[in-house]
Amino acid sequence: MKKILLTALLSSALTYLALTGAPTPETVKLDNARVRVKEVLYAPGVARERYIRPTDQVIVFLDDSQYERIDSTTKERTVRTRKSGDIIWHDQGEDAPVLKNLGAKPYRTLVIELK
Repeated sequence: MKKILLTALLSSALTYLALTGAPTPETVKLDNARVRVKEVLYAPGVARERYIRPTDQVIVFLDDSQYERIDSTTKERTVRTRKSGDIIWHDQGEDAPVLKNLGAKPYRTLVIELK
């Protein structure tokens, strides 16, 4: 049941995004008692600050991307490449390290926070 709900939610969110205008750095697309969906825009060369994840999260990459991840503890730098449609999972309480868009253009993600 959860898988069907998540699939329906992702489909609806992607349809909504396709029909609306240009994104802002972080826009709440849906917020109810069970889930919050945000579209996040990562500008070229701009770092996303570190934070602790407040909930379990599903992240859907809407655009191809290449970014640098800076480990919060070791300061190790790694480069990650994601394709449009890639999906990753993060647990509540997990460290969200500094990320920096290495591309020449912005990329977008949907951050789906499970409540």
